[in-house]
Parts: sequence; structure tokens; C-alpha cells
Amino acid sequence: MKPLALLRPLTISSAPSNPLFQPQSLPQKHAFRVLCSSFDSKPIQDGYTAAKPDNYKPGVLDDLFLNLFRNKMVQEVGWDSEKPGYEGLIEVANRLMMRGRTNSDTKEAAVRILISLFPPFLLELYRILIAPIGGGKIAATMVARVTALSCQWLMGTCTINSVDLPDGTSCRSGVFVERCKYLEESKCVGICINTCKLPTQAFFKDYMGVPLLMEPNFIDYSCQFRFGVLPPLPEDDISLKEPCLEICPNATRRRKVAGDMDVPHCPKA
Repeated sequence: MKPLALLRPLTISSAPSNPLFQPQSLPQKHAFRVLCSSFDSKPIQDGYTAAKPDNYKPGVLDDLFLNLFRNKMVQEVGWDSEKPGYEGLIEVANRLMMRGRTNSDTKEAAVRILISLFPPFLLELYRILIAPIGGGKIAATMVARVTALSCQWLMGTCTINSVDLPDGTSCRSGVFVERCKYLEESKCVGICINTCKLPTQAFFKDYMGVPLLMEPNFIDYSCQFRFGVLPPLPEDDISLKEPCLEICPNATRRRKVAGDMDVPHCPKA
């Protein structure tokens, strides 16, 4: 996302027959460490690269994640695209936007989709048992690592980086998306905001106990996830005041109708 941003439980199985995966230990090389300090954040290029190649190539698990996520979205929307793969997913996301009477309806539907991806008990246990440890830094670091490892099929190449926390320390609980595939393919600020950014922030805070601020860049299509940082109030969030993308087909039609006048912000955001 948004975007919807797909997260898997901390441990998964590659068996595709059951959408609620059974636990399996991650390889030792992916064991996480919480690195927090009072120094400034490290440059992004010094971060942990979750994708081995620069141009991320989807694997078997990525196809599994895509199909699972799309199926959950189809169940929520009640409609599926005839197009296969990622292109079909984007069409379903567009239908999700059209289906909601308000942006709040769309956001709530997207949150339900994210919840449906996890066993019911897992989210509550994480929020109660893991989120409070170490002032929330351990939980923030864990979900950042899982996001970078499991969501590249949706967003593209990601890196783990350090972010500044409200207590004045920095922690490697950030995820930097170099060029968000979901935003680039959807071509819509509204889809990014209402099916990815806002619902993902709400999901992590309300159901996993981890504050999250997502900062999409609508110029270069990058996005910075800041786990452990609360988002601003809606009236102070500059992402919600962004104009339509130049590549947005709906914006092109609106500009023609309005005599090429600039639209102050995306009407869908």
C-alpha cells in the first residue's frame, strides 16, 4: 500500500495450501538486533539492504504473498480483475477506492484486509507481550525487519535504516523504499494515502502497538517508514495535501475540464 503495506507474521512457512501459516524459525542470518543510540541517524546508503540485487526480482514466496494479499482484497471488495499478477492487483485496489463512499470507508476496508492476513491471536499477543518491551524499540525493530524482508514484492527494493525517535535516540527501525512500485503502478495519490499510508499506520498502532509514520515522496516515488514514531494529526500531515501526480489519468481529464487549472490537492486523498 498504503503502500497497502503487507506484513507477514514474524515466522512463516512456505506451504501455500494454508493461508494462516504455521511458525517456522527464520534462518540465523536474519536474526535481528536492536541498535539504538543517542547519535544522529545513519545515512540510508549505510543501511541493511533487504534485496540482494538492485533490481528486485520476485521469487516463489513473493508470488505467494501477492496471491494471498490479492485474494484477501478480492474478498473485501467482492470483485476481481481478469488481469493476472500485479496489474490485476492494482485494478482491485482501484475498485476498493471506488467502492468506499468516503475515504474513511476505504481506510477501514484496507485495515480489515491487513488484519485478515494474520492469525487473530498473533496480533493481540504481539501488542500485549512484545510491544511494551524496551520502550517499544524491540517491537519497532522487529516489524521493520519483517517489512523489508516480506514486502518487496509490493513496494520494490527496500533498505533498513536508522530513524530518530521522540525520546531523542535513534534506532534501526526505519524502512526506506527506493521507488514504490505500488504508487508508480497505481498512479494515484489517493490510492497511496487511503489504501496504504493511513490504513497501514492505523493497523500497526491499533493492532500491533507499534507507532508508524509513513512519508511517501510523490516526486521520486520513494517512501520512508518510521516505526516507533507517531504520525502527525491529519491537518498537519503534508502528504494529505499533495496535488495529483502528473501521470494520473484522472487528473489529466480533470485539468482538461478545468481549463488546465492546477488542482490544489488530490481530490481522492
